[in-house]
Amino acid sequence: MRTLTAAVIGLALLATPALAQSNNNTSNATNNQQQQNASSMNLWQSSKMIGLDVYNQQNNKIGDIKELLLDKDGKVAQVAIGVGGFLGMGEHDVAVKWSDLKFTNEPVKSSTTTSSNTMAPGAAKTTGSASSTSSSASSTSSTKKNYPDHAVLNATKDQLKAMPQFNYSK
Repeated sequence: MRTLTAAVIGLALLATPALAQSNNNTSNATNNQQQQNASSMNLWQSSKMIGLDVYNQQNNKIGDIKELLLDKDGKVAQVAIGVGGFLGMGEHDVAVKWSDLKFTNEPVKSSTTTSSNTMAPGAAKTTGSASSTSSSASSTSSTKKNYPDHAVLNATKDQLKAMPQFNYSK
């Protein structure tokens, strides 16, 4: 009798997690249908913006985004860009207006061509046009991302180097 009781209790304990798991799978399927994503909402993921390369209009890299600076209403007002230096040595950060940056999903082209797929800040276009005949360019441009490929700023590296150092703490 003890053996039978122990076997029944053991089976009941083993069956409980299996039943709970099947119930969780059903609720997870329901939750997945109700989820939203950044790409479908035309939003950019701010963590992906940190480190984003910044180029000038001649497609020369002039720095990269170090920080997004918000105003008291929570809107991005300024962007700290790291300029100058080599391997982090001698680099300094400058602040530029968010509205001065234009964003593009197309990879940087050679300096002899210009990108026509630039957008104003906040206009999160998530797919590029697949006009290239290269299969790797086509697959990259048709992939939906929730961040742009790079930013474009109408300034030279020397102009940015001449700007005052942005100080985060004061």
